[in-house]
Amino acid sequence: MSAPLIHSLNCGSMCSRNAVRIGIVEPDPGHLVCHCLLIESADGLILLDTGYGMGDIRDPRRLGPARHLLGAALDPAQTAIAQLKARGHDPADVRHILTTHLDLDHAGGLSDFPDADVHVHSVELAAAQRRRVDTRLRYRPGQWAHNPKWVTHDTSGEPWFGFDQVRVLEGVGIEIAMIALPGHTAGHAGYAINTGDGWLLHAGDSYVQRGEVAWPTTTTRGRRFYHAVNSSDTKLRQANADRLAELHRDHGDEITLFCSHDAAEYETQLNASRSVGESVPAQ
Repeated sequence: MSAPLIHSLNCGSMCSRNAVRIGIVEPDPGHLVCHCLLIESADGLILLDTGYGMGDIRDPRRLGPARHLLGAALDPAQTAIAQLKARGHDPADVRHILTTHLDLDHAGGLSDFPDADVHVHSVELAAAQRRRVDTRLRYRPGQWAHNPKWVTHDTSGEPWFGFDQVRVLEGVGIEIAMIALPGHTAGHAGYAINTGDGWLLHAGDSYVQRGEVAWPTTTTRGRRFYHAVNSSDTKLRQANADRLAELHRDHGDEITLFCSHDAAEYETQLNASRSVGESVPAQ
């Protein structure tokens, strides 16, 4: 099994003045990204999350009121499909989409790749499809009205670096472990990718800024408020964030950890790709 080529994509810049004001993000850079991955394997292309998609740009109303809170740029050039085309890829070659969860800023591009298998924890899909009153802002059915080819996974699995609910995905062409990290949403997941020279661990929305997992950890009142408002289970999310911090402290030489929205982490991963010869289109 050959080592995959992995590219970091920003599939949706967001800048909420309130997020800066209350300390969720730092004034510089003062914005959030949707950090997705494009993985080139021998068996085809894999996307890890899709950020905002062309359907969101054509009809922002499908995002609901949350679009005003997030301050999403909704730039067509930042969509995953546009970035794939800029790299010379055929979007039809995307065989698998790995979802950390189905929040509106992660699932918007699903409809741009209607033939891909969409991997998700079964509890996450059930929560999204139920659309309780308290989740209607985050889950937007218009983003999956095309009836995706869902591939559901339960949260059982084997141990991996201290995490108990981990399963290696079959049929994706490379070694990718799906890690149950509930708390932000009921079926939230992270993904660890074997690069052949260590692991990349995309932790989704388990945390929002690097200080929450960099040892010793730091946070702000604004970030605690953000997690309290946006978590299905605040204590469980914090417990998983604490475990990620321990993982970073104890195994940082083996595992590169990053989340979905930290702009500084995204730039670090983008520069790492460039250092090994990737030609990155302007964004």
